[in-house]
Amino acid sequence: MAGQIRGIRPVGDRAVLVELDSLAQVLSLQAQLQEHPLDGQLDVIAAAETVLVSAVSPAAARGFAARLRLLDVDTVTAADATLVIIDTVYDGEDLARVAELTGLGVDGVIAAHSEQTWTAAFGGFAPGFAYLAGETTSLTVPRRATPRSAVPAGSVALADTYSAVYPRASPGGWQLIGRTTAPMWDLGREQPALVRPGNRVQFRPVRELVLAAGGLASDLASGLAAARVIDGAEPPADGVIVRSPGLQTTVQDLGREGQAALGVAGSGALDRGALRRANRLAGNPVDAAGLENALGGLALEAVTDQVLAVTGARVPLAIDGPTGARAVPTGTPFALLAGETLTVGPPVAGVRSYLAFRGGLDVLPVLGSRSTDTLSGIGPQPLGSGTRLRVLAAPPSSVVGAPGIESEPPAELTELRFVPGPRSDWFDPETIERFAGATWTVTARSNRIGLRLDGEPLERSRPGELPSEGTVTGAIQLPSSGLPVLFLADHPATGGYPVIGVVLPADLDRAAQLPTGARIRFTPAPGADPLLPVPAETPARQTTTDR
Repeated sequence: MAGQIRGIRPVGDRAVLVELDSLAQVLSLQAQLQEHPLDGQLDVIAAAETVLVSAVSPAAARGFAARLRLLDVDTVTAADATLVIIDTVYDGEDLARVAELTGLGVDGVIAAHSEQTWTAAFGGFAPGFAYLAGETTSLTVPRRATPRSAVPAGSVALADTYSAVYPRASPGGWQLIGRTTAPMWDLGREQPALVRPGNRVQFRPVRELVLAAGGLASDLASGLAAARVIDGAEPPADGVIVRSPGLQTTVQDLGREGQAALGVAGSGALDRGALRRANRLAGNPVDAAGLENALGGLALEAVTDQVLAVTGARVPLAIDGPTGARAVPTGTPFALLAGETLTVGPPVAGVRSYLAFRGGLDVLPVLGSRSTDTLSGIGPQPLGSGTRLRVLAAPPSSVVGAPGIESEPPAELTELRFVPGPRSDWFDPETIERFAGATWTVTARSNRIGLRLDGEPLERSRPGELPSEGTVTGAIQLPSSGLPVLFLADHPATGGYPVIGVVLPADLDRAAQLPTGARIRFTPAPGADPLLPVPAETPARQTTTDR
């Protein structure tokens, strides 16, 4: 029947993945859900052949399937066919490899890429990243067997039948054929994305690139200029100065939900419970902006008197000032007087500490949140030595909280509950059983984007690769290496590796505190009924559109 949805799969306990027969149907469903959201709908992420619909709660997600099946996905939607010209130097690291894979030669690849008009089909894994569909299939290539840990900003790339431009430096597995200085994402524009769905794109070959005002400067390309913490010559009227940032310290609140359609991750504190506790202790609303520090080494000097609370990882806290030195405990509010310096030592247990300031940090919100997104660069920069932070005045009615019970430190073996799917059918039952029974080790390559795990690799039961599709925090992706990656708050909005399961949100705070070398076991969530039946197995498609 025309307009029918091909299938619907559960994604954890708070989202569903709608499978469709064409890109036109994908765009139609996305447009309908944006214009007329379902009750409890949080985010909608269109991809190559699917639409991910996430919910505010498990109860809301359970009602999605029946309502989605009532929609006519063949409804025609209008498109913005604006032509965007992108100057490109064709000197990418994978250009020779693409020439070999396609049989076109280097000159043939450049001609095939630049002489056709591409159409922006849907947004990608990061803000400003657009999947561009070509007029021919002559440049069809797989992504790299091993993704790069960092692809340079402005890289022009190919994967499957798509082309794209990386808006900023980020991990990625596409084949790199060139580079551009075109600002793909700029929060200073009315429309931050240079290329939007429906736009036509042409790549114009050039021998060299000129960086014009508003081009791919590091700040403008990532939109950081719109969201800096105070870093001027004069100290803030009420706040602190960073004397040492440690390994990484970022501003975080509870995140920017509902922006995934723009390629913007939820971000926010990885250990949300710890930030909430710190804010309650400091007398703030639980969503006030504070600091997330990884592995200690943070030193803050108070310009004016402050009241703070530190939660999360178990760390030594020392205050040094004109009247001498003293130690203060975590999990309780304390004063930091003007001229005193607070030092956060290396964790005894856990990884991330959360510092709340009475009143909350005064940082400009970007897309509804003050959080730093380390993948997309949205929000304030990670703090550096000399960064000045302004603190808001606390309302007269705010009262600091009584000391509470801190969370337990990570166990020798941490169990994380998960809901199988949506792509568990890419693995045979024995492999899924081995996945759940195995012990996985957190590697040093882990960060706010995800925990990269080591162990005995898993094999897929079918060949090929998935078309790109939406992802959620807690998703456990299985790349071709067979080693799981557990997505955390700064994960990409889309990905092309099968997801074997999704960790329950309630367990992600514990995952945030796991250091390098920590051991994990994934346990099927007891009594976690699927939101709806998984559809019958469909043939694997020889496509690959991950980042």
